[in-house]
Amino acid sequence: MTFWAYILRCADGTYYTGHTDNLEQRLSQHDSGTFEGYTHSRRPVTLMWSQAFPSRIEALEAEAQVNDSSRAKKEALFRSDWAAVSAAAKKRFAARPPRYGISTSSTPTRGERDLGETQSIPPAPPPVIVLVRPQLGENIGKAARAMLNFGLTELRLVTPRDGWPNPSAGPAASGADIVLENATVFDSVAAAVADCGQVYATTVRKRGVTKPVVTPEQAACDIHAASSRAAILFGPERAGLETDDVALARTIITVPINPEFGSLNLAQAVILVAYEWSKGVALASPPETDLPPPAPQEELEGMLDQLDAMLTDAGYFFPPDRTVTTKRTLRTLLTKPGWSTQEVRTMRGVLSTLDRPRPRRGG
Repeated sequence: MTFWAYILRCADGTYYTGHTDNLEQRLSQHDSGTFEGYTHSRRPVTLMWSQAFPSRIEALEAEAQVNDSSRAKKEALFRSDWAAVSAAAKKRFAARPPRYGISTSSTPTRGERDLGETQSIPPAPPPVIVLVRPQLGENIGKAARAMLNFGLTELRLVTPRDGWPNPSAGPAASGADIVLENATVFDSVAAAVADCGQVYATTVRKRGVTKPVVTPEQAACDIHAASSRAAILFGPERAGLETDDVALARTIITVPINPEFGSLNLAQAVILVAYEWSKGVALASPPETDLPPPAPQEELEGMLDQLDAMLTDAGYFFPPDRTVTTKRTLRTLLTKPGWSTQEVRTMRGVLSTLDRPRPRRGG
């Protein structure tokens, strides 16, 4: 599968950087306004640069690097002026080194605005997932799989019970090796979240700590809107986060759940939060399949006439005074699906087969 990093020039002269796995479709979405966010009110847009990559991670990294580039460097890139690209990169790094090594994919709120001189608006970095005292390697692997499904790659572990690395995690991760390979271990929750400006604790109970409580959806919106990195804490499988863990957080995430059965396993909790965050980025969606056009009314009438004749010959319409009502009911039933031409032909073939005289079987 191919992934693309790209830059668009907006109608107001600013630039927008993003990544996608379907460049043609994404450009159409930007230009038509179906892609909400920065470009929506700045159309039309023009593709200035794009590059293909074999993996989403590489496209994300390229997007982050390009998005943090100066306007001069972007425009040198458009011209393939590599000397100017290098010079602009050195100048910008000396002034302000990049803050993050990886960005979200096409977060709708980012772009560049001209405020006297053009400034690059840094995207909200993806949140880090922190598993506090996880017990089973299998659950760590499943959590990593859930993360990568929705574009998250940074996993931090606080004193895992069975140590790290854990041989049971790999098979359970089902290919999410990049998450496990880059996982880092900390000896305390405080150390694991030291570089994060937002810290969320996932718990079904407040545990005596008074803090704002939000849903995963609300938390995702706040994470995308902020400029600082967020950490999301998940407790051990048996009992969840302890009160002291929750006390370190600034906000509590609680999943609306059946009050009579509020038990989520670790991977389920991670996937719920990761999925809500992923709604603000551009991940692959199942391809849409166009439905065949409805059959012309003439074809549908032919099928209904054929069925009517067969039912009349079979004596179906009885008693006679109910014939009109029965035919109307059948018509209503058979016109509901919006038959295609192929479906009408298939049904008529079935009716024709049923209408053929069949040889009697010998007794």
